[in-house]
Amino acid sequence: MKLFSTPQLNPASDSGWRKRWFDIIHRHDTPASRRFDIALVLAILASVLVIMLDSVQAIHARFSGWLYGVEWFFTVLFTAEYVLRLKVVRRPLRYAVSVWGIIDLLSILPAYLSLFIPGAQALLAVRILRVLRLFRILKLTRYVDEGGVLIGALWRSRRKIILFLFTVLTITVVAGALMYVIEGPEHGFHSIPGSMYWAIVTMATVGYGDMVPHTSIGRFITSVLILIGYSILAVPTGIYTAELAGDIIRQQAGNRRRDDRGCIICGHEGHEYEASHCNRCGHALPQHFSH
Repeated sequence: MKLFSTPQLNPASDSGWRKRWFDIIHRHDTPASRRFDIALVLAILASVLVIMLDSVQAIHARFSGWLYGVEWFFTVLFTAEYVLRLKVVRRPLRYAVSVWGIIDLLSILPAYLSLFIPGAQALLAVRILRVLRLFRILKLTRYVDEGGVLIGALWRSRRKIILFLFTVLTITVVAGALMYVIEGPEHGFHSIPGSMYWAIVTMATVGYGDMVPHTSIGRFITSVLILIGYSILAVPTGIYTAELAGDIIRQQAGNRRRDDRGCIICGHEGHEYEASHCNRCGHALPQHFSH
């Protein structure tokens, strides 16, 4: 399962400027589309840098006017990109409700919401809304093929990880109940949920020190939980690493005879190098471009 997969889109027309801009914006295997991707990535990084600089109080106090203007420049730029993406596809609503469409909208929406929130108290909310513009950085993942491998490996190992988390939760409940009975409210363990919080902190080897056992039995249980914590921390990492290693091996074996051409109709990529038609929808594939 690809949580951040590109939606299957069709160009709004088979010829004209919509078809040309569809190839530039929604494809990634032509010289023009690659130049567009590079320019968009640079714009995303620059806009995120502006947000970071604006969060520094000294910089904000001195350059707030300039930073505000630059933020609106990027907002208008990404708004134009969002509208153009909707304009060149045959079904704009399908893209608008996709993961990438929602991220694109969230990256520009706070700026426009800030125009409709008057009053001094609302200024604090506006600055909080501006943090949502960091959603722009998520758009970078669409240009990283390895991101799909990481998410896919995590999804396929979900059952093992869920079973592991259920086991940890069971240990937490048992340890929390025992510490509530053994230590009691007089030693800071006022409830079973509070004792479960202590068990999680102890197994994670964080040790805030806000709840400390005073009895010998309580300290013994604490020692056992610490040892359990050290042993179980590596379990989800091992599960995920094994799944990821298998995906990488399979991908390397499959890439020996695949190229990066994408179908302009369904968006499917990873065809055989000699293929002339898409193996999903049967549409003719674009010719190879020289590098």
